[in-house]
Amino acid sequence: MTLPIKPPYLPMEALLVSEIPVGDNWEYEPKWDGFRCLAFRDGKSIELQSKSGQPLARYFPEVVEALSKLKPSKFVLDGELVIPVKDGLSFDDLLQRIHPAASRIAKLAQATPAHFIVFDLLVDDAGKPIYDLPLSKRREKLEGFAKKFIAKNQAIELSPKTSNINVARKWLSTTGMKLDGVIAKRLDLAYRSGERDGMQKVKRMRTADCVVGGFRYASKGKVVGSLLLGLYDDVGLLHHIGYTSSFNESDKKELTKKLEPLIGAPGFTGNKPGGPSRWSTKRSAEWEPLQTKLVVEVQYDHFTGGRFRHGTKFLRWRPDKKPKACTIDQVN
Repeated sequence: MTLPIKPPYLPMEALLVSEIPVGDNWEYEPKWDGFRCLAFRDGKSIELQSKSGQPLARYFPEVVEALSKLKPSKFVLDGELVIPVKDGLSFDDLLQRIHPAASRIAKLAQATPAHFIVFDLLVDDAGKPIYDLPLSKRREKLEGFAKKFIAKNQAIELSPKTSNINVARKWLSTTGMKLDGVIAKRLDLAYRSGERDGMQKVKRMRTADCVVGGFRYASKGKVVGSLLLGLYDDVGLLHHIGYTSSFNESDKKELTKKLEPLIGAPGFTGNKPGGPSRWSTKRSAEWEPLQTKLVVEVQYDHFTGGRFRHGTKFLRWRPDKKPKACTIDQVN
C-alpha cells in the first residue's frame, strides 16, 4: 500500500467514564454495538482492520464490495461494522461471521449483510493524511466526503454527531439494542492512535430482576462463587441467562448459609447452564439447582442471544418480587 498509514494501525481508543463530559470542547456521537473497524483503500486494494489490528476483510465481503464502489481510490476511514436486524443491531450475527469457511461467510453476507457506519476520516480522497488535524476539521472533511461519495451507498453511512448535551443524554437513555452508549470526543485534538486521552465513552447500563435458579461453588473453599440467573418465558419455563459473582469473601460465606438449605428442584426448567469446556475444570462447571424462591436485581450492559453477554453486577435482593414475575420481556 502507498497510503500514508497502513495496517496494522491502532485506532483511537475511548476511556470508560460514568458520566458524559460537558463543555464547549466536546462533541458527541452514538456508540454503536458492533466491531470497530478501520477501512484502508489504495486503488483496488481494500483492507479492513479490527481494533486489535487483525484483518477483517475476508469476513465482510459485502462491505469490501461497497467500499470498492466509492469513487475515490485512496482513503482511510474509521468506523463500526454492524449488522442491522428488525429490532436493532445484532452482535451475535457479527460473531458468526468470524468463521473459517468462505462458503459460510458468503451465505451469511447474503442473509444478514453488514453495514459500515463511519465517524472519522484519517486519509482524504486525495490520499492526503489529515489525522493530524483537530477533530473539528476532520469531521468537516468527513461530512464533505460522505455527501460526495457515500450518500447513495446503502451499505455505508455517516454516524450522526451533536454538540448538544441534551441530545447525547437522550441517546444514552434510548431503549432497544441499536445504541451501546455515547462517545464524547475532544474537538481540538488530532487523531490519537492507540491513546485514550481524547475520547470518552459512557455505556448504557440496565437492570433486571432475575430468579436465582442455581449456584456454583467457588474454586477454593466450599463457599458460593456465583449465582446462576434465570428468567421465565411465556410458557413458564425458567431459562438460564447468565450469572453474577460480584461478592467479597464475607458475602460469599453469608450466601452459602442462605442458599445451601434451598438446594433442590426445580432449578432451571428451560435452558440450563453449560457443561465443562476446555477452559473450565470439572468442578467449575458443576452447579447446584435451587428451589425458585429468591429474586435478585442485577445490572448488565448487553443481553443478546438469550444471555447476558458479560457477567452482571449484583445490586440487591428483591424479597418483594415474585419469582414468576421475572420474565424475559424485561430484557427484550
